[in-house]
This record gives sequence, C-alpha cells and structure tokens, in this order.
Amino acid sequence: MTTANKVPNRLAKEKSPYLLQHQYNPVDWYPWGEEAFAKAKAEDKPIFLSIGYSTCHWCHVMERESFEDEEFAAELNKGFVSIKVDREERPDIDHVYMTVCQALTGHGGWPLTVIMTADKKPFFAGTYFPKESRRGLPGLLEILRQVQEIWNTQRQKLLESGEEIILALSSGALRGNPGELPDDIAETTFDLLQRSFDRTYGGFGRAPKFPAPHNLTFLLRYGYVHGDKEALEIVERTLEGMYKGGIFDHVGFGFSRYSTDEKWLAPHFEKMLYDNALLALAYLETYQVTKKRLFREVAEMIFAYILRDMASPEGGFYSAEDADSEGEEGKFYVWTRPEVVEILGREEGEFFCGLYDIGERGNFEGKSIPNLIGRRLDEIGENERSRAEKCRETLFQARARRIRPYKDDKILTAWNALMIAALAVGARLLGDEKYLAAAQKAVGFICEKLWEHEGGLLARYRDGEAAYPAYLDDHAFLVWALLEMYETTYEPQYLKKAVALNGAMLENFWDEQQGGLYMTNKKAGELPARPKEIYDGALPSGNSVAALNLLRLAALTGDTIYEEKAGAIFAAFGGDVAEHPSAYCQLMQAYLYLQSPSREIIIVGKKGNGAAQEMIGVLREMFVPHSVSVYLSPEQEGLTEVVPFLADYRQIKAEAAAFICEDQACREPICDAEAFRAALGQPTQR
Repeated sequence: MTTANKVPNRLAKEKSPYLLQHQYNPVDWYPWGEEAFAKAKAEDKPIFLSIGYSTCHWCHVMERESFEDEEFAAELNKGFVSIKVDREERPDIDHVYMTVCQALTGHGGWPLTVIMTADKKPFFAGTYFPKESRRGLPGLLEILRQVQEIWNTQRQKLLESGEEIILALSSGALRGNPGELPDDIAETTFDLLQRSFDRTYGGFGRAPKFPAPHNLTFLLRYGYVHGDKEALEIVERTLEGMYKGGIFDHVGFGFSRYSTDEKWLAPHFEKMLYDNALLALAYLETYQVTKKRLFREVAEMIFAYILRDMASPEGGFYSAEDADSEGEEGKFYVWTRPEVVEILGREEGEFFCGLYDIGERGNFEGKSIPNLIGRRLDEIGENERSRAEKCRETLFQARARRIRPYKDDKILTAWNALMIAALAVGARLLGDEKYLAAAQKAVGFICEKLWEHEGGLLARYRDGEAAYPAYLDDHAFLVWALLEMYETTYEPQYLKKAVALNGAMLENFWDEQQGGLYMTNKKAGELPARPKEIYDGALPSGNSVAALNLLRLAALTGDTIYEEKAGAIFAAFGGDVAEHPSAYCQLMQAYLYLQSPSREIIIVGKKGNGAAQEMIGVLREMFVPHSVSVYLSPEQEGLTEVVPFLADYRQIKAEAAAFICEDQACREPICDAEAFRAALGQPTQR
C-alpha cells in the first residue's frame, strides 16, 4: 500500500511494529486504552477488537482485503470503536480473548477478531474473515451489519451473552482445573507421544507440524530416567527430520515457524526468536547425550543466524522475521534451477540442485525450497559437504541482494530470556566464548533497559522506549536464563538475580487461594478476568517453567519453600494435565525432576584450579538433567548469601574436590576427574 498523501491514524504514535503497519489504514484505529473504551461508552457503540502480530501472514491478508478498503472502513467506523492489539506486546489481552474464541468456535489463531461491549465483555469471536463471504466463510462486512442490527434491536441478548462468557471462563478455562497428578503421568505422557510419533519423517501428528521442542527435551529426560532407548530414538529422528526439511533454512540457517506438510518440506516461512532458542536447546542437549556431530552443527547454525541477523547493536535480540516479501509468502527463500545454475555455474549448480532437491518443476508453487528430505546424511562425504558449503555461501550472498522479509525489531524480555538460556547452554556445552559474550550482553541489556529498580521488570523495548509491566513469562523465562548463566559462569551475581526475580514473581503473581501463578501481576486490573495458563504450546507456559525453576532453586539454596510452591503448581492444574498430559511436556519435565532422585554437585577449589576445571569439564560433557551444580572458591564473595549451606564446606587437603549429594545424603569428596565421571554415572531409581 502506498502511503503518499495518506493521513496516519492514532497508531502512528505507537512503538509496536504491528500497530505501525496499520497506521495508514482508513479504519479509525485506537490502541488498547481508556480513550477507546470511553469513546465506545459515550457513543453507545460496541468494540471491534483485532489482535495479531507483525509477521503473521493472514493478518497481512486481512489488512489488504478489509482494513485498507474504504468501503469496509466506513462501515466499521460508523458502527464500532476499533482497537488494534499486538499479541506479542500484550499476551494477557490475547490470552483472554483467544480463550473466548476457542470456547465459542472450537479453534483459534491469528488474526483474532472479537466484538465486545465497552466494558470488555465479548459476544462474538473468530479468526480470519474475508471482506465478502466466500468458500463457506462469512464476510466480515456482512458480520458487522448483522451485529449492528442486533445491537440496535436485541442488545440485551448480546449483553447477557458477554456476561455468561466471562463468568464461565473466569471460573474455568482462565483459572485452571485443580487435581492430583497420577504417579504414572510421565509414563502416560511418553505413551501418548510414542503413539503420535511419525516414524517416517519424525515429529508428532499430521500436518501442519510444529517443532514442539519441549516435547523432545521431555523425552530426553524420560529416556534418561527410565533407560528407554526409544525415547531417544524419537528425539533423534525428529531433529534430523526437521533439519533435512525445508523448515530449516539451508542457505541462511535458522528454523521457520512450522511445516504445512508432514515431511517438514514447506514451512510457514516466518522465523521466530523463541522457536530458534528452544530448538537450539533441544539440539544441544541431544548432542550432549549422543555426541553426534549433526546436532552440534545445527545448534551452531541456529546461533550463527541469530547473532548475524537478530542481534541488536545494544545487546538484545529482535523478535521475528516475516514470511512475506514483496507481498508474496516465501519469495525470499525459494529458488529455480536456472537461477542456481546461473549463480554457481553449470557444474556446481547441477551439483547443488541435485543435492538439495531443486528441480525443473519445483517443489513449492513452481519454485524450490532447498531440502535434504530422502537423503541419508551419513552418505554425504566430507568432500561433498565442503563443496556444498562453498555453494551455499555463494547463494547466500546472492540471496542477500533480494528484498528481505520484514523484521520485527521489538525486543521482548521473555523471548530474549529463552535465547540467553540457549546461548548459555551453548557456551557451556560447546566451549564457544562468543555465545557466552552474546548472552552476557543480552542480560546486561535487560538489566539496563528493562529492569527498573523501583518499578520492576518490563516486557518490551523498542526505539528507545521500555513499556508494559512484565508478565509471568518474562519473570519465569528470565529466572531460567539466569540459572543457566550461573551454571555456565559460576558467577554468584546471576544466582542472586535469579533468587531476587523469583521472589518478585511469587509476590506479584501467586494465587493464594488456588495455587499457581497468574499471567499478570496483582496490580493489573484492566481485563474482565485475570488469566492463568499451564498449556505448553508454541511457547512453554510460565507456570511450567516456573515449576522447574522452583525445584532447581530448592536444590541450589536448600530452601524447601520453593519445592512446596512447585508442588502447589502441579496441584493447581492437575485436573487439566491429567486429561491430556502430552500437551504439558514442559511441566512434565518439572514433574520428572520432582519424582526422580536429584543431585546437588558442589565443586570446591581455587579459581582456575586445574583439577576443579577438569571436573567441571566432565560435568559439562555428561547429560545429568536432574542435577544442579555450584562452584565454591575462596575468592568468591556473596555466594553463601543465597546458598547458606555452602558455609559448611571447607576445602580439604587436596587442591580441589567434588561433593555429590543425592536424596539428602552426601558422598565422600572426590578429587579425581575420572572418579567423578564414574560417580555421576547413570541415575539411580527411586
């Protein structure tokens, strides 16, 4: 859309990239706020609420068809007060009204379309609608006219409907269903994942296929606890299948949002920061378990993409890259055979096209998505790998001259925390200092720009402005990141920050009546209901992540109140989880931690001591997920403030020692790296 001679609407004053995309619409948009609701009351109009995000393909389609259309805008402006919300800035608003949509229609997604009263009570909800009716979908123009008619003639019916919806959700779907988790819930979860596993291409269920990395990290832990080789096989085949598919960008690296087909071939091309962070963690842990080069290399390629394309100069990480460029989904990423041959030359072009399935007829709308589906990776020799890499670099440079997809450059605390956690684990497992440097810089950015000393944590930063009181996810994910930073650096500052932030989270988000954590802090009151969430969808839920954080903090600090709070989270949502446990795989990781013997590992020695560093190296080689570790050296200050029991440890005559404590009992100190390796061994069964 050309903006020449267009008058911007109120959204022009916003920072959200998504809202700014709509600033030249003829729709009289308002941002969420009291001005819009006051206008709706004063003019006796319903609210038209539209929720989306900047890299959402169907949001763009709906904008082109309806919100840029003068006829549609005139109808909307006449009868409604219209509000635009960026779901990534305001996940609280999105969650409440998405729950409404799912309850009313049985499905959800974005764009989310809601019509409600001026006191925020919804009576209509859906997702994408075309302007005019087609293919069984009602037209949005027709819907607006019908709603106006009912609003004017049968309004009481709409008001009663809105009251009933909010009342039902406030006592049910938005609060969680308490109950006790069965002892065999982890086994049931594994069985459900096993049954839905695609043995041909990896992943779970049918198309569309989502990466669901927390399913995989659960399976790694389940296999560890139960010695189940099939759990690991499912993880390996899924991670290999995703890498081979077009969901992975074989030219520029990084993963797209999801695959539209079962083979992982044709993605929805947008790239999200959180997907890449969580997938990096899954590949890293699988490398730690298997020592297979593929999994290490894929994690390194994810980080290469993030540090090259998604890192801000200030230190934070951008949110996403769009699926569309030049108004066409995937145009930036696809190739034709003649194009590749022209860039690489006949011989190298034919080689690359043959390896990556770039044929004359194409595999995606007449063009080709590079992929390795059907290839056996172990049959690609070193010479071919080297040759393919040179071709890839040349194609990457050529692709860089294309018009790039739009980049959403807002910096979200929660998503940045996930990438910090991934980079910290990457630095720990792979020994690459640049990953640690990037993670440290991002933590510094959050502490400087998004963590107010008086006002607490904030959720979003863009264009010099930090805004929105942080949500549960921001707190829980950042505690996770800080714990990973501590176990990578053993610098007490990170553990201190984690304890302080976790304390603020419990103070401001804890449900004293039913247990568990609300999505918004106790000061937030602008929504008709205060939601809680446990579902581990594209992102793990804040409650699930918090539960595991609490168990790790209990082990690290010796404070049993953390374990009690984790138990209360399980109880608060037990009824929901027991019904379909494979939908809560992040929470199941915490439950496995609780049910399995956990270990506290204390390594004592002067900073830089060779024997101590060898034992730390052993710990980093081994996959011991239900363990926490601390490093105590005489030079450190402040660690005993948060880990009081360390005051009881004294360095023995040897230069360094490791203490392994399990089930409230500590073994004799170990002074040799190989003896330490043997002692870690395999987990004991409770």
